[in-house]
Amino acid sequence: MILHARTPASGDAPSVQEIPPRILVVDDSPVDQRLAGSLLQQAAECHVDYACNGQDAWNRIQTSAPDLVLTDLQMPEMDGLALVETVRKNMPLLPVVLMTAFGSEQIATEALQRGAASYVAKAHLARSLMRTVQQVLSLTHFDRQQRRLGDFWDETRFCFTIENDVALIPALVTHLQDYLARMCHCDQSGIVRVGVALHEALRNAIHHGNLELDSSLREDDDSRYYALAEERRRSDPYQHRKVTLTASESPEQSTYVIRDEGPGFDTSHVHYDPDNLHHLTRPSGRGLFLIQTFMDEVRFNDQGNEITMIHRRPRSAEAER
Repeated sequence: MILHARTPASGDAPSVQEIPPRILVVDDSPVDQRLAGSLLQQAAECHVDYACNGQDAWNRIQTSAPDLVLTDLQMPEMDGLALVETVRKNMPLLPVVLMTAFGSEQIATEALQRGAASYVAKAHLARSLMRTVQQVLSLTHFDRQQRRLGDFWDETRFCFTIENDVALIPALVTHLQDYLARMCHCDQSGIVRVGVALHEALRNAIHHGNLELDSSLREDDDSRYYALAEERRRSDPYQHRKVTLTASESPEQSTYVIRDEGPGFDTSHVHYDPDNLHHLTRPSGRGLFLIQTFMDEVRFNDQGNEITMIHRRPRSAEAER
């Protein structure tokens, strides 16, 4: 790590949430409510509350804020998009995860752009809900009092080289998020979104870059995909490949460069279209879609084995400095 600062200082270590998380499930369908709630409670120790629409949810949030909101999009009185906007404006530290159904893809894309932390398709709740919720929760356990030294800090660079072990990703992402929280005056919603983008980019570098896994293997059965990943992690030529991450942090922006040692891919086929409804309902392309939604600038090298992601600070945050 290289740190440039105008005066030395130090911050405390972030605290970790120990109590079971409280999750608010928002859906106008009682059946869908209970399905999501039961999946959450079966998979992890957590407390689940329910709301029947966005207005009901917002009333409950103001009374007793949960750790995460899991919401449907199409509801009476206040829909999911309006709820995302209300939460982002009034409680930016509270992450919101969307449940998307066929026909709600456009509003889901807009909600992601306006502050939602992630999404899960209703058709894949049993397979993907808990994994998505745990990922977002793991990226939100920060002590908000760690934002120090900003007035004396100029630039920091981090360089990491990791093996093809996705278990390393949460610790690496959390380390970078901690720096955003303490030094970059980034709100919790922005921190979570950067964390999701980093998580997806690192996973892509390992799975699709170094291990050369095809996303089509996940269309019907995740088990084949992950079994092949484990096999290739221990066999040539894949096992010796590394992933490098260089993070350059400044008061104005974060620049993340992630490079794998695989053969690369044809980047001419990567076109970000927020109005393309297929991104939200298929397993393949989900990671790049989230990266391009959450980052301000995304580009690839010619070989297709390196991605550069830039997240710029909101002007209001810089003005506070």
